[in-house]
Amino acid sequence: MAEGLADADLASAEAALLKRARTFVDEHVEPKASERSRQGASSQALMREAGRLGLIGVQIPRSLGGLGLPFSSKVKLTRLLAAADFGVAMAVVNSHNVVEHLARMGCSDHISRWVPRLLTGEMTGCTALTEPQAGSDAAAMLTQAQAVDGGWRLDGAKSWITNAVHADVLIVYAQTQPGGGAAGIAAFVVDAQATGFERAAQPPQGPVSSIGSGSFKLAQYQCDGQDMLAAPGVAFKDILNSINGARVYVAAMCCGMVDRALALASEYGVFRQTFGASLHAHQGWRWRLADAAIDLEAANLLVDHASVLVDDGDHLRAQVAAAKAKVFATRMAQRHLAELLHAMGAQGLSEQHPLTRHLAAAQVATLVDGSTEMLLERIARDVQGQADTAVGLTIHSTQQTKDQ
Repeated sequence: MAEGLADADLASAEAALLKRARTFVDEHVEPKASERSRQGASSQALMREAGRLGLIGVQIPRSLGGLGLPFSSKVKLTRLLAAADFGVAMAVVNSHNVVEHLARMGCSDHISRWVPRLLTGEMTGCTALTEPQAGSDAAAMLTQAQAVDGGWRLDGAKSWITNAVHADVLIVYAQTQPGGGAAGIAAFVVDAQATGFERAAQPPQGPVSSIGSGSFKLAQYQCDGQDMLAAPGVAFKDILNSINGARVYVAAMCCGMVDRALALASEYGVFRQTFGASLHAHQGWRWRLADAAIDLEAANLLVDHASVLVDDGDHLRAQVAAAKAKVFATRMAQRHLAELLHAMGAQGLSEQHPLTRHLAAAQVATLVDGSTEMLLERIARDVQGQADTAVGLTIHSTQQTKDQ
C-alpha cells in the first residue's frame, strides 16, 4: 500500500516518477542500448542516474529517502523502462528490491550502512536464489548456512543472478537445516567485499547483457547473527510473495516491449511504400498489427488486475493472477515481437531498433521467476479447486433438496 498518500497525491507522485523515468530512458537508456548489447555491458553505469531520479526508491518509505509509492507504481516503471531495454528494467528493479527488503526487514545497521548508498545508485544490490542445480525448485537449494559462534558460515554457489556481475550487497538464501526443505531456508545479507565472497569471471552476455546476470561462490563466508535478514519459516514465505510480485512486473515488461514494437511498426507503415501504397493500406499487413494490439491490451489488463491484488495484500489471489499474467504476457511477447519484426521487413533487424534485443529478452522473461510449465500447474490447481468447490456445492444442494 502507498505510505499514507491521498489518491490525488499518489497520482501526482506517480506521474512525476514516470516523467523522470521517461527522461532517464530518452537521455541515458535508449541512446546506447545497442552499444551495451554489442559490448556485453551491464547496466551498472546507469545506476547512479537511476538513483538520482528516484527510480530505485519507489516502494521505500519516505522516512528513509524513498517515494513511499505502492507496488503498482513500480510495475508501471518497469513497463516503461523495458520498452527501451529489458535488462535495464531488471537491473533497476532488482536493486530496488534489495533496498525494499532491507528497509522492511533489516536491522538499524543494515539500514544505515546500505540503504542510502543503494538508493543513490552508488552501490547496487541483487537477490540470490537460483543455483546451478536449483532453479524454480527453490526448496532444493544446496547453499548451506551453519551456525557458528557469533553468527553464521555460508557455503555454496549461486548462478543466473540479476546484477551479480557488479552487486555490492546481496540477499542470499541458504539452507540452515540440511534436508529441511523450504522450512529450513533463511535469508542473509552478504557484503561482496568481505572475505569468502568470490564473484565468477563473466563471459560476454549477449543481447540482454544489461541484465548483469552472473554467478558467485561463498566459501566459509562469515556473517554476524544480525545478518540473518529472514529466519527459517519466514524467509520462504517472503520468497513466494516476492516471486509473485516479480511475475507481475516481468509480465508488464513484456507488455512494454510489445507496445514499443507495435508503435515502431505502425510508424514505419505510414511512410514505407510497397506496390504503390503505404503498408497500412495493405489489409494483411494491418491485421497483423491489429492482432498484436488486441493481445497487448489483454495482457495489460491481466497485469493491472494482478497489481491491484498485490497492492491490496491479497497474496492468495495474487498467486494465480500473477501466474496468468506472466504466462499470457510472455507468450504474447514471443509471438508478436517476431510478427512485428517481420512486419518491418529487414528494417526490423536494424540496430537502431530494439526488436532483436526484445526478442531475446522475451525468451529470458519466460525463464525468470518460474517456468511457464510451473505456472500452468499453479493455474491448473486453481481451476481444479474451483471445479471441486462447484461440485461440492451441487452435491450439498441436491442433498438438501432430498432431505426436504
